[in-house]
Amino acid sequence: MFPSAPASPRTPGGSARRNLGSAVPSPLSRPGGRKNLAVVAAAGSPVLFSPVARRSGSLSARATPTRVIQHPSASETINYDVKAFGSSLPVKVMEALKKADADDQLSVQVDESGWAWLVHKERLIIWKIGQSPVAKLSLCKELQLPPSDFQWSSSLAAISWLSSSGEAPSLQSLAIMVATSEGSVRYWPSLAHEGSYTETFTDFGGSLCCFLTAVKGGSFILSSSRGQLVRLIPDSSGKIHQHALPQGQGMFSGIGRKVSSLLGILSPGHDAVISSVLWDEERSSFYMLTSSTLNKWEIDDSSERYILSWDINRILKEHITDAIWGSESNYEDIKGGVNIQYMDLQQNRDGLVILAAAWHPGDRPCLVYYTLITVEDKGYQMSDDVVVEVTQYNPSFQSEEEVLCCLVVPDYFSHAAYLYKEDEVFACSTGTGRISLPQEKIIFGIQGDCILGAGSCTSLPIFFTKKSGLITILSRENISVLPEDLEDSLSSSVAGPRSESPAFDATSRLEITAQEDKTKLLKAAFLQYCRKDIVNAQSMVVELFPSNADLESDAELDRAVTQISVDLMDDYPASDPRWAESVPEEAAGFSNTSLILLHQLEDKTKAHSFFIEFLHQVGVFERLGSFPVRGMPMATRLLLCEHAEKLAAAIVLKNHQSRLPDLVNAAILIALNKRECDIPPSLTPADVFFREVSQIDSIFECLLEEEEQILKDMPMESIEWAQIVVNVNNIIKDMLQAACQYRQSRASLYKTGELPEREPEYIPWTASSGVRTAIIRQHGIILKMVYPQVDSNLRSTVAEQLVALLDCFLDGYVSQLKSVDRPADQERYSNVEMEYVQKRSELLSPLLSLGQYQMAAALAEKYCDFDILVQMCEQTDNQARLQRYMSQFADQNFSDFLFRWYLEKGKRGKLLSQPIAQHGQLASFLQAHEHLSWLHEINSQDLQKAHRTLQTLANMETRYFAKKKTLLGLSKLAALASDFSEDILQEKIEERLR
Repeated sequence: MFPSAPASPRTPGGSARRNLGSAVPSPLSRPGGRKNLAVVAAAGSPVLFSPVARRSGSLSARATPTRVIQHPSASETINYDVKAFGSSLPVKVMEALKKADADDQLSVQVDESGWAWLVHKERLIIWKIGQSPVAKLSLCKELQLPPSDFQWSSSLAAISWLSSSGEAPSLQSLAIMVATSEGSVRYWPSLAHEGSYTETFTDFGGSLCCFLTAVKGGSFILSSSRGQLVRLIPDSSGKIHQHALPQGQGMFSGIGRKVSSLLGILSPGHDAVISSVLWDEERSSFYMLTSSTLNKWEIDDSSERYILSWDINRILKEHITDAIWGSESNYEDIKGGVNIQYMDLQQNRDGLVILAAAWHPGDRPCLVYYTLITVEDKGYQMSDDVVVEVTQYNPSFQSEEEVLCCLVVPDYFSHAAYLYKEDEVFACSTGTGRISLPQEKIIFGIQGDCILGAGSCTSLPIFFTKKSGLITILSRENISVLPEDLEDSLSSSVAGPRSESPAFDATSRLEITAQEDKTKLLKAAFLQYCRKDIVNAQSMVVELFPSNADLESDAELDRAVTQISVDLMDDYPASDPRWAESVPEEAAGFSNTSLILLHQLEDKTKAHSFFIEFLHQVGVFERLGSFPVRGMPMATRLLLCEHAEKLAAAIVLKNHQSRLPDLVNAAILIALNKRECDIPPSLTPADVFFREVSQIDSIFECLLEEEEQILKDMPMESIEWAQIVVNVNNIIKDMLQAACQYRQSRASLYKTGELPEREPEYIPWTASSGVRTAIIRQHGIILKMVYPQVDSNLRSTVAEQLVALLDCFLDGYVSQLKSVDRPADQERYSNVEMEYVQKRSELLSPLLSLGQYQMAAALAEKYCDFDILVQMCEQTDNQARLQRYMSQFADQNFSDFLFRWYLEKGKRGKLLSQPIAQHGQLASFLQAHEHLSWLHEINSQDLQKAHRTLQTLANMETRYFAKKKTLLGLSKLAALASDFSEDILQEKIEERLR
């Protein structure tokens, strides 16, 4: 999986990397761990707690920090620069640092959300951080901590916020919880109101608290030094509910201790000491590293599931020992006396990263070898592949307390790692990348400075030093933020030849050549931006596409931007050795060596997101116009979003391929055969198919063809017969929902300041003719072939899936209608609306016929299909629901629709028997229907008006004398029954006689 370094780590300056394949699904163990943290805290020296790492979703601030002066208190460095990060510290923080005595304990936590907090005695100061040099003094709060007999610590504070937009949390939305070592807990629902908090107490039976972690749904997990865990869930009133996390054998609860031990799965021991915790927000997983095990829980909004406990000592000790001392002649004698401590747990795209230290007391001199172990979490077990990277950080052993060290892995997509103690940082790599960063120790203690805490922000390592505040460490090599091989290929493609992309209309060769030059130069500017050289990138773009350029230049900009976006999406993984002979010589790719398709797609997604960020930062995104796609022009900004959506859908399809290989691979083969694609011997059909992400939607039709063939060939009685439809539904549904979710959640990223008054009509790719046809076809398969043959449980399942598919179908029409809802396009709007209404009715009506009223109602309410709603209420005789719709859709004239529907269906009795609450609306409706309005007027006791209406109708009747006579008679009766005075009544009778 990863290359091995042959050199022994014990040679001067050497480092070792071992790929340990076929390790039993075992653990990451660590005998002393961070068990001494509580002791150190009590002793009063600065405590370095591991920041809880989560992958960063921010793309907004990846450039070099603005203040680039060499940090004065760090030692001279060769490969790295130590730079100030962001603005000056708030006054409260500077005062706390100034007032602190030499023996006061100070600790700091840096959160990747862009907030940091300092704990000094009974005070916590929290403030907003960022790369901007402008101080935001208003975003700083001081909080009073609960009383404690022990030292307070920044690791016993955590922040939480509920936001679906992906934006950084504001002061108003930020909640904070703190705890003391004894278990006193204080919670502020909003940092904007520091005087409003609630309290509770958690009793760990004598064990001290050491970590507080924000997890899902605004809740927190409090950890004790002995590995006990309690979930703290604040409700809307601020009250804190708590319960212990489940402990046990997880999915292996039914097997014996002996068997589970062989598998490397153990329940947490009573003598285990906690070292570190980690919250993986994307997978909703919580990890706890102890002195002997790595434990995992899956976290829901209010419940938890214990998954596994991995015996790290049993597997990793031998591998670490072998990586360090394996080349020694007396290795067999050495390995029994090796001591190993597991100290910290972080994460990057390759898996969980564990920091361990190993030493052999018999060595002269006795050195401590710091090691990074990377292992992938496979869900219910750890991967057999374990990578051990022995760093060049090997100081002399002094005591177990001085062995303690912490780890920062600042960027989820990078291999960079930073080990740090109180007075020094060691920069290195995890060992899982093709290229390793230079290893170097940076000393801060020379000028009497010390590190009080660390973390990451905007994918940069952030350290808080007592004298200089927030600083970051950057490699002097301009390492690009792009994945390594995408960066390599981008560099080569700038100078190499280009090919015509099938995504573009045919153009003359001369025009293509000229356009290719601009495309390559724009690529070069993008490359500079990714290398953090923003100034040069900006100047290149201004020269290429000046802001005062003509329309032709803007069209060239649209073409170049679209070309690069397509290149990123459809890149050939040229450095993947399996593709070595299959990449066209003229292909200009952003190469990707990942042997795992999922990683290739993730790399493309990351590169594409940087490209969008680049377009915004250099100021050309606002100038984007339109570009032809699927035979029609589309706004270029929306086309770029479409490319990102297809990458999201491709990742979903790849995950389904892992779960349903037979079905997806068969559909992939059908798709490739239709394209007449050759499959080289070194590649699989999936390699070829997933390379061209722009064609990912071709899988829908192919899935249906495979589904229909299986339904035709397989006996109806078999379990698999209906299951194939469930599987196909899930794949199509999940792909379309992933695309729509990306479109909605990232809408602000693809908006321009002022949208042009006349952008082209927008038909999302999820609403293209091919996708619409596939959904209609699947609609027929479900309702005509499968639904009548399956039991009630499966009927419910396929009906729910169908509703999700129809939701995507109708949402596409809504997007299309919105794009032409303007005075100049009224004719086009009317035509699309007519088609939409017809399709909506055709697709929803069968749900009523099958009695799936709940699901029909959900879609009809969302997409305002009043005909379906009225039919449903009539079929179920649910007048209460009908009245609710009259109120719910009052502004859309639902009442008029209902009255007209009754009239057209000949249901005059129901029309005229409306509740009193609807009489006003019914009267307005019947003004145009006088032949019925007199009946409503009589029913509502408005006899004078009924008299006048009948009189008018009698006067209008000229053909039938009998009808005229009847109307006059009814008019007279209405007058007699009314409250007309005797005089007026006599006058009207005489008027009739004349």
